[in-house]
Amino acid sequence: MATKSAQTGSDGFSAAERAAMKERAAELRAEGRKGAKKADGLEALLDRIAQMAPEDRALAERVHVAVTEAAPALVPKTWYGMPAYANADDKVVIFFQDSGKFNYRYSTLGFQDTANLDDGDLWPVAYALRKWTPAVEQKVIALVKAAVA
Repeated sequence: MATKSAQTGSDGFSAAERAAMKERAAELRAEGRKGAKKADGLEALLDRIAQMAPEDRALAERVHVAVTEAAPALVPKTWYGMPAYANADDKVVIFFQDSGKFNYRYSTLGFQDTANLDDGDLWPVAYALRKWTPAVEQKVIALVKAAVA
């Protein structure tokens, strides 16, 4: 869950958490070419999240945590200016579209055709996301795990 932080003044990642993610990006760069690509993607994603309105930013940060914990093999990046997560073939599996991008009343958690969410002849590939709750977190984690299974 997002927490209030004296360091950030709003819900979301603290300054220490952001610094740790930046350090991880530097470590990835040091690993070589593939690591540099991952690091650049992570930094671009974090920069994009930082530009969002506070409500969208808090949701995007929670989505980021859920995706990276449930599917650590996915690589963070931006896709059409949105935070996204790609598979080993660099194909986007999951993306987050903040409500401010197109002035929608909700943010969207979406899945591309590379996600393994097939369920018969009809299944959802995008979900409206307005508030982060424990139930939402569990649903997102289950969807992410299914998408990469």
